[in-house]
Amino acid sequence: MKSYAFLFSFFIGVSAQGQFNKYANAYLDIGVGARALSLSNAYTHLAQDNSSIYWNPAGLTGIKNSVDVGLMHNEHFGGIVKYDYGGLGIKINDKSALGFGLIRSGVDNIPNTLELLDADGNINYDRITSFSVADYAVMLSYARKFPKIGLSYGATAKVLHRNIGKFGKGWGFGIDLGVQYQRKNLFAGVMLRDISTTITNFTYNTEEFEEVFAATGNEILRKTSEIAVPKISLGFGYKINFDKKQRFHATPSVDLLFTTDGRRNTPVSWDPISMDPRFGLEIGYKDIVFIRGGCGQIQQMEEVPGKKVWLVKPNIGAGFRVKSIFIDYALASVGDRSVFLFSHVFSLRIGFNVKKKNKEIPLPPATPNPTTP
Repeated sequence: MKSYAFLFSFFIGVSAQGQFNKYANAYLDIGVGARALSLSNAYTHLAQDNSSIYWNPAGLTGIKNSVDVGLMHNEHFGGIVKYDYGGLGIKINDKSALGFGLIRSGVDNIPNTLELLDADGNINYDRITSFSVADYAVMLSYARKFPKIGLSYGATAKVLHRNIGKFGKGWGFGIDLGVQYQRKNLFAGVMLRDISTTITNFTYNTEEFEEVFAATGNEILRKTSEIAVPKISLGFGYKINFDKKQRFHATPSVDLLFTTDGRRNTPVSWDPISMDPRFGLEIGYKDIVFIRGGCGQIQQMEEVPGKKVWLVKPNIGAGFRVKSIFIDYALASVGDRSVFLFSHVFSLRIGFNVKKKNKEIPLPPATPNPTTP
């Protein structure tokens, strides 16, 4: 129960800080898709499937099939936090594409002990109920590419919602912009996340906890807000073929994440900009079997008093493709502030083509040839 109480306090506490919050909408920093997570999120330039909705909307123009569907499930903190993603990419034509996505991160079945005591002050466990705390992100993307020059651009509009059981809720809105460039085996990408500055406003049903909070000396919440400032990701990668038939290949990647919310515990830290590098490597055989690895979240920690060391979080993963079906797995350390909390991540991606019916246009009736008298 202590774990649930801590998580509930975290959700409430983050909202209560109001205004600027360095870790606002932290669940959106985790990432989607086992392939991307196994590469330690070095994916801004490689995303060319339904997950581009999240990583870089410009990548939607790289979808091979007319429809691309993706699902992912992940669990954190020993299965307490459930993290799920579903995405849909639709190829409009050779130049443009649409994308729809949904992310849910939540804790379910949290005990509500506010009414544990009855009117006589006696403990009554039958009065304990449960509720859920969940964050949702609904995303809509559009992408278009310039012909011949290998450049694509796109945008994602996202609606954010936090549901804190019957105690409160929050709504927010943000916009992401992305650009991708590909020339032969070279990949590059830029992602401007929360470029609009995402603001989430919260309201609370104080009638549910005002009496208990007042009796215990806690602050009674009314209305609060979170502000997520822009982040910039720059990604680069190059595909290396080891034989002329291109059976074996390797794609090393690097992604540089620039945050604009002040100094962070990263290799490059200025004020207000910090830079966090991520590195990934994918090795494939005939685009059927893949082995992946990456490292990121490089942080300096104090091992013993007065002695600091640099820690690097490694991720690994694998993938398998059967025609247009992709199954990916990652053993990844997720979350910016965890040390080595690894999660098993599975994702499924399916691409298929929708045949368009060609309507036959009836020919006009033949006119008889005029006869010559």
